[in-house]
Amino acid sequence: MGDIKKAHQQVNEIVKSNNAYIQTERFNNTDIDEKQFFTIRVPHKNFDALINSFSNGMGSILSKNIASDDVTEEYTDVSIKLANKKIYLEKYRDMLRNAKTTKDMLEIQENIRELEDEIDVAEGRLRFIDDRVNYSTLNLMLYKEKVRSSATSKIGFGNRFGDSFTEGWNSFVAFFLGIISLWPFLLLIPLVILIWKKWRNRKKKE
Repeated sequence: MGDIKKAHQQVNEIVKSNNAYIQTERFNNTDIDEKQFFTIRVPHKNFDALINSFSNGMGSILSKNIASDDVTEEYTDVSIKLANKKIYLEKYRDMLRNAKTTKDMLEIQENIRELEDEIDVAEGRLRFIDDRVNYSTLNLMLYKEKVRSSATSKIGFGNRFGDSFTEGWNSFVAFFLGIISLWPFLLLIPLVILIWKKWRNRKKKE
C-alpha cells in the first residue's frame, strides 16, 4: 500500500458508492509499519461489487477469506419460540383480569414480566439475524511497510556480514581503549603486591 491516507479516502468513496457504511475503524502506527482496520457493513446484493472494487482499485491483495453462515434454522427456532411466548402472555393477561386474590395477581404479574423480558430478547435476536441477512460484514486491513533506515536492515549476506564485522571491530577497540584508561590502577597492582609480601614476611619473623 503506497499511501494509507490516500487509501483511506478511496475506501470511503468505494463504501459510499456501494451503499455500505463503516461500522468501526482502527489505526496502528509502529516503527516498522502502518495498519488501518475497517469493519464494513454492506447490503448483501452489493457485496460482490464491493469486493471487486477493492480488488481492482487498491494496491495488492495479500490475503482474502470469504465465509457465509446459514441462519435459517436459528431464525425459525427463535420465531416459533417467540410465537409461543406471545400466546402464553395473552393467557396470563386473561388470568390477571380474572384473578380473585392479591397473591394470585402478584404471581401472575411476575410471570407476565418474565415473559415480556423473554419476548424482548427474542425480538432483538430476530432483528439481529435480519440485519445479518440483509447486510454482509467485511473486515478490511490496509497495510504499509515503512522504509527502514537502520544499516542492519540492508538485504544481502555480504552487507550484513560487513556490518557485523564493523560492529565487532568497534566493540574490540572500545574494550581496548577502556582497559588503557585504567592504567593508573594497573600501576598500583605491583605496589600492592610488594606491600603484601613485606607484611607477610614480617608476620613470619614474629
